[in-house]
Amino acid sequence: MNVKLESSFFEKIKKLLLEAQQGVVKQVNSIMVSTYYEMGKQIVEQEQNGSEEAEYGSYILSELSQRLTSEFGKGYSKRNLELIRKFYLTYKNAKSPISQNLSWTHYIQLMRIGDEKERSYYQQQTEINHWSVRELDRQINSSLFQRIVFDEDNNKIKPPEDQGDSILNSPLQTIKDPYVLEFLNLEDRHSYSESQLEQAIIDKLENFLLELGKGFTFVGRQVRFTFDEEHFRIDLVFYNRLLRCFVLIDLKIGKLKHQDLGQMQMYVNYYDRFVKTQDEMPTIGIILCKDKKDTMVEITLPKDNKQIFASKYLLYLPKEEELKKLIQ
Repeated sequence: MNVKLESSFFEKIKKLLLEAQQGVVKQVNSIMVSTYYEMGKQIVEQEQNGSEEAEYGSYILSELSQRLTSEFGKGYSKRNLELIRKFYLTYKNAKSPISQNLSWTHYIQLMRIGDEKERSYYQQQTEINHWSVRELDRQINSSLFQRIVFDEDNNKIKPPEDQGDSILNSPLQTIKDPYVLEFLNLEDRHSYSESQLEQAIIDKLENFLLELGKGFTFVGRQVRFTFDEEHFRIDLVFYNRLLRCFVLIDLKIGKLKHQDLGQMQMYVNYYDRFVKTQDEMPTIGIILCKDKKDTMVEITLPKDNKQIFASKYLLYLPKEEELKKLIQ
């Protein structure tokens, strides 16, 4: 008897097995993180029993590495044991406790960060946004924390302790300056047009959405609207479900001019009056440019401006010192 297996039935079974595999991996990661934390605690407590802490500690790790490797195989080198000890020392008094949702590899990346507030921020964002280790590494290397969290000494905003999926209080909490677009693979000194920049962003839209931040969805490119028998096109249109508003992006490869700000103001006004609904928040306009002068932006826009922003974009991952200068 030749009975054909229904594809829908097979897909249901396949889904169950995949979910089980993912659950096993998650459970293994959770157990590993908890075990390493406890191992780190035991190592530190044993070291503190020694009369010469540094020398005794080195001896413990070397001897422990040899015996564990002999008993359990690879994965227990002296370097790994040093990381396990560091894991405990880093998180034993931390305000953000260890999470069972992050893998050991995530924590190896997080332990690179010395400042607890910054480390806590990346840990929370990794959980909320389900970042892979690779994405977490990119966000750290692109100095996401420094780009969106401002110096409290200058009376500027600080990161909320836990944004979760709640509505953001202000566009300032999501607008970055600069934006880092190294994933576009456009040479920094190469001659390219605004349409080529736009196409590169569309080709890497998933990466661009991650760089924009939380809550962004893509609406369209070269979105046209018409009034007084004139046609206008907005380079990129997004919607942010957390801010509950449209976000319009205009791309400029050259120096930012006051006419560009006026044009964006017109785009924003149009969307506020004819596109957004009554229960949505005011439209945001971002001019993404290669070069800008903050003084010109401040003079051109109203003092109480909360809708129009000009941000630089970088086609490479900036070095820390260079980024500090840009922010200052």
